Amino acid sequence: MFLSFLYPNSSGSQTELQVAGKWHSGRHSLIRATMESGSFLFWYFLISQILISTFTIAVDTITPAQPLTLNQTLVSAGEVFQLGFFSPGGNSGGLYVGIWYKEIRDRTIVWVANRDKPLRNSTGFLKIGEDGNIHLVDGTGNSIWSSSNTNNQSVPGNTVAQLLDSGNFVVRRENDENPENYLWQSFDYPTDTLLPGMKLGWDSKTGRNRYISSWRSPTDPSEGDITFKLDINGLPEAFLRNKDIIIYRSGGWNGVAFSGVPEMEPKEVIAFSFMRTKNEVYYSFEIHNKNLFSRLIVNYTQLLERYTWIPENRIWNRFWNAPKDQCDNYRECGSFGICDTDMSPVCGCPVGFKPRNQQAWSLRDGSGGCFRYDELDCPTDGFLSMNYTKLPESSTSFVDATMSLDECKEMCVRNCSCTAYSNYNISNGGSGCVIWTAELFDIRQYTAEGGQLLYVRVAASDAEQTGEVARGGNGFGKTKKVILACGIVLGIGMVLFGLLLLKRRKLRRGVTENIEMRGTRERSRDPLMNATAISSKREHSGETMITDEYELPIFDFNAIAMATDNFANANKLGQGGFGSVYKGMLVGGEEIAVKRLSKNSRQGAEEFKNELRLIARLQHRNLVKLLGCCVDIDEKMLIYEYMENKSLDSILFDKKRSSLLDWKRRYNIICGVARGLLYLHQDSRFRIIHRDLKASNVLLDKEMNPKISDFGMARLFGGDETEAVVTCHLNMQWMDYSR
Repeated sequence: MFLSFLYPNSSGSQTELQVAGKWHSGRHSLIRATMESGSFLFWYFLISQILISTFTIAVDTITPAQPLTLNQTLVSAGEVFQLGFFSPGGNSGGLYVGIWYKEIRDRTIVWVANRDKPLRNSTGFLKIGEDGNIHLVDGTGNSIWSSSNTNNQSVPGNTVAQLLDSGNFVVRRENDENPENYLWQSFDYPTDTLLPGMKLGWDSKTGRNRYISSWRSPTDPSEGDITFKLDINGLPEAFLRNKDIIIYRSGGWNGVAFSGVPEMEPKEVIAFSFMRTKNEVYYSFEIHNKNLFSRLIVNYTQLLERYTWIPENRIWNRFWNAPKDQCDNYRECGSFGICDTDMSPVCGCPVGFKPRNQQAWSLRDGSGGCFRYDELDCPTDGFLSMNYTKLPESSTSFVDATMSLDECKEMCVRNCSCTAYSNYNISNGGSGCVIWTAELFDIRQYTAEGGQLLYVRVAASDAEQTGEVARGGNGFGKTKKVILACGIVLGIGMVLFGLLLLKRRKLRRGVTENIEMRGTRERSRDPLMNATAISSKREHSGETMITDEYELPIFDFNAIAMATDNFANANKLGQGGFGSVYKGMLVGGEEIAVKRLSKNSRQGAEEFKNELRLIARLQHRNLVKLLGCCVDIDEKMLIYEYMENKSLDSILFDKKRSSLLDWKRRYNIICGVARGLLYLHQDSRFRIIHRDLKASNVLLDKEMNPKISDFGMARLFGGDETEAVVTCHLNMQWMDYSR
């Protein structure tokens, strides 16, 4: 904290004195004074007065005698959080009082006091008022913002405002540190962030609903339209809303987690809790490791995100977010519809139900939901058990925490309006009862974890099914045994077919490997050219253009030798099992990379043929571009576009150059590689598996855009071949290598 004073010196001008101080446990640890001129006795007297007047002031506390000015901050006792003035939009955006992490360089604001009432001038301070509350006062003495005394009673004696290591900013009596007696606390008024120990939910004594709401924009912390609130009607659950429009629903709290958030499984460092008492109903979380920071924020981009701080990398890592996929969208599959991201389309109907709008369903729009085509007969109805299920929206459901599951079922059977039932709490074997009596909305099914058992009322004939979701709109389910048997038979058939195909490929490859490659003088009979389906030639500007399904220039050997300065070591970029790579420049000024096959490399010959077969047919911005090839007697070369920043590993594992890869660039590289793989696996004319993707095979151009290279190990699979064949092929290779 710096204190500045101006005093007149002997020349009539002003001299500035700055005193910097840090106090901890009442001890003054550092004084630094810069004195440009003046009397020693004057400075001695002045500094003594400063020490006397500030010696008992703690850096985490505001007192009636010590307000907080614009150039000062409070720091919590453990130096975890800092409170002060900030301007997110520059000086023109106004000043706000906020709390942020002290040791994180990029200021992360977790709470804003006056989010809707910025300080518009450059003067003001935070002080304890005569009423015992804390006030933000502007330069004219007007109170811009103030805390409120939640106890609604006069406060005898002095009050102080203190910043705690939890991030909570509290107003309390000077000598009373009991949290139960806090007069006001920032944790009761969250902004966009939920910190450990904060409560999301209702306080019946004050009638306050504690929720988080987004900033309006990155530079405007005023309350935005996106909110995350707890609904305590029925089975308590939280909703992400844009004004009144629901975006996402967490699913009901089941005693362990929200049923729609399978990531909330118990962990050693973080604990989630839900409390229901006489006066409060709220959700909260705690961090057991004091060195770990975690926060839940609601973003103006309509996302709910949990971030954790990684000290080693000094970045915030997004641990979880919602909505994260199509099935997180509220009511994606309408009434009685079930969403499952492992199926295509994602929406399905339970046994005994059909799509309400078959035409829209066929176009992958399941928002119309499903309808029951088998009529119910109340006394004889049965129940369809569905496991790993995000429970339906429950704001109108009946809840009894004391009933057993059998009692719950009996109540549902007697009530002909009951559409489904489930346990209220799944911990310790399950307890309590939740009953739905209307249409079921926003159901989601997980594969093996998350959610819980849901029992849906169906006709007796449908109850004999096992709970499989009907796909494709026909409404008819298959039993698990039938599906399992069919799956086993189909799997065995696919494996046998794959082994047969693999054997035929090996025989064919053995014939191809016996073919020798000849020079350019015999190209018309070159088996390599035949293998790549090249059949016609024409001369063009010193290059031979070869045309079949694609055009591939064949460069003259002398032109390549000239471009690389006769393959000089100074132009050598790298070396592998296939041979060496050189940088070159063509006569026209175009920079190229030349992969020169080693004359004695069997591996290189295979890679050479493979790249001609595959990469010459592909065009994508995240795949390295093959410009042509050169075949001359025993010389074989591939010519690529030149990548200025070489391979990813040359930067990633270089301590000096790794600083070039900030998070934004790393993210762009990840996305670029993913786009390239998606093209290879799905969007290109040929299904290609790279099989050797690593940092050294990802090249970076001058803009740091990634391009996948080196298709020597790649394999092409036809549209009629299945994943089982690919898996079998790879497993067989592993078995061969392990011998």
